[in-house]
Amino acid sequence: MTVRTAVRALAAATAAVLTLGGAAACSTDGSADADPNRVDVVVAFYPLQFLAERIGGDTVKVTNLAKPGAEPHDLELNPRQVGQLTDAELIVYLAGFQPAVDEAVAQNAGDRAFDVAAVQPLRDAADGGHRHEGEAGHEEETGGKDPHVWLDPTRLATIADRLAERLGKADPDRAADFTARAKALRADLERLDADYTQGLKTCQRREIVASHTAFGYLAARYQLEQVGITGLSPDAEPAPQHLAEVAAEAREHHATTIFFETLVSPKVAETVAREIGAKTAVLDPIEGPPADGDYLSAMHTNLQTLRTALDCS
Repeated sequence: MTVRTAVRALAAATAAVLTLGGAAACSTDGSADADPNRVDVVVAFYPLQFLAERIGGDTVKVTNLAKPGAEPHDLELNPRQVGQLTDAELIVYLAGFQPAVDEAVAQNAGDRAFDVAAVQPLRDAADGGHRHEGEAGHEEETGGKDPHVWLDPTRLATIADRLAERLGKADPDRAADFTARAKALRADLERLDADYTQGLKTCQRREIVASHTAFGYLAARYQLEQVGITGLSPDAEPAPQHLAEVAAEAREHHATTIFFETLVSPKVAETVAREIGAKTAVLDPIEGPPADGDYLSAMHTNLQTLRTALDCS
């Protein structure tokens, strides 16, 4: 581990000359807590934490920059977080999803960054469902791309495979262990994919009317259609005309459920639901950690929610 210890020392020295308003002091604190026997990994938000922990096991130390209960789209980094990112041996992020992380990576990461979007090219934001005039989102930040790639288990499995390879470069002595854990995770994700394929095979309806158009990958994978009340930004305020268009479309497709997510207000979904006499239900985009369980259990909960709402047999 001599080389890895030297890398940590170099990172600490780099942090000491940062001029980011206190980042140097915080970075030094983080280095003091470093474990030379574990790879220090910083991730940008929860699904990447899930991957790093499953693949790394107890041989990695994972720090998530996005705190539980906070909306990760709008993450702002404090000096301590910049210090953590500077000290990390590996930074796992998704370019375009969180501008503050992108900026910090560009300034501090060098070749320690692992960009998920470089492994799985992102879909256009308009794919996977209807869009309407006035529908707002984070298209400007993502270059017109939908970042929610983790909602397709098959794509997430490919990202996991590449992350195992990258961890193996950071800690060659444990490369075989990382590969084995990624293989086990791929098996879990393939079972999840099979459950979705079978569970959504025969449904009375195939339209997902959601407050946040986060489900394009899921819709494309399982032959569903996403109807979005807002765009990629969960906090966007839709225009009254747009709400009327969504309500008309939901009524046309006999939608019985309007979905909202866990980290934002359900008011917009409730407005459309009242308009057409439908119910509301949570469909989790899994941008943050679920209250119980992990990514896999949250995806299975989403599957049961979809099966009920779409009247699947």
